[in-house]
Amino acid sequence: MGPHPAVAAIRLAVRHVLHDILNTLPASGERPDRVTERLPSPLGSTLVSPPASPLVLVACSGGADSMALASALAFEAPRLGLRAGGVTVDHGLQPGSDVRADEVALRMRGLGLNPVESVSVDVGRDGGPEAAARDARYAALDAALDRHGATAILLGHTRDDQAETVLLGLARGSGIRSLSGMAAVSGAGGRYRRPFLRLDRQTARKACMVQSLPVWDDPHNTDPAYTRSRLRHEGLPALEKALGKGVVEALARTAQLSRDDADALDSWASQAEASVRDDAGLLECAKLYALPPAVRRRILRRAAIEAGAPAGSLFARHIEEVDRLITGWRGQGAINLPGRVVAQRQGGRLVIRQG
Repeated sequence: MGPHPAVAAIRLAVRHVLHDILNTLPASGERPDRVTERLPSPLGSTLVSPPASPLVLVACSGGADSMALASALAFEAPRLGLRAGGVTVDHGLQPGSDVRADEVALRMRGLGLNPVESVSVDVGRDGGPEAAARDARYAALDAALDRHGATAILLGHTRDDQAETVLLGLARGSGIRSLSGMAAVSGAGGRYRRPFLRLDRQTARKACMVQSLPVWDDPHNTDPAYTRSRLRHEGLPALEKALGKGVVEALARTAQLSRDDADALDSWASQAEASVRDDAGLLECAKLYALPPAVRRRILRRAAIEAGAPAGSLFARHIEEVDRLITGWRGQGAINLPGRVVAQRQGGRLVIRQG
């Protein structure tokens, strides 16, 4: 008799991702930066121990999604010749969070994951509490991956999380890239992998229940002070009541279609950029004007970021103002952008630089 359907589903999702990771490794199956260990031989010669198998980590908060992911990784990785480890991040935002993090680490070790560590972070205030916690968490995960020489980190975001991300992007009015949600593969060198984007949250919770895995429900997930929490418990249920079941699936499908379109437009903009710069590298307004707006604005955004504008603080309204220097030129003055970057039109050229 096979595993419960929910357990089978999470294991299959992880297996597919691990196969993808193996296919991206060099032909020898080794990471370029891995070092073999030289051991002294009793006979006086030197023995070279075989390099360790590639390591894949799971980011685990102790919630149902990430515990299900940790269990699936612990089951699948050894069968594919991979090592599996885990990281839990203590944000320090709730009383007793350090004790909970240690408990989560203990549970991961109980699943057979090794290495396992609990990492404490200091959460700042930039961008609001949710964004600041996310930034601190990803910085800690990046450091853990580098520290352990891991190949990738698995994240437990589900189809429900994807739907929420699409709606948040829609509310911000930030364009098609925001509607594309979370990528299945992201980060430097494709280090972040999200196996559960096609699975719903209930499947992960069911998999934990049938495997008797204890889970921790973060009270922040039900706190109406947080935007995502309000969306999860009020917004999405209201949409499903008004539009019927299937809203989550439709939003997740929208994310993938939007991502495909955004990737195509980014590629077009990258190819077109060289053609709209003069010999000095300045952007020529007449040539920019001839481009489709979606392509032109991508070039403007990239130019602003290269000049020093922080990508996370550069919104659609900023780019629209810069775009008017090209499409609605009436002699207006310079546009101030985040990061003390200034955009202005000079002699038919668009100059974007630190002010």
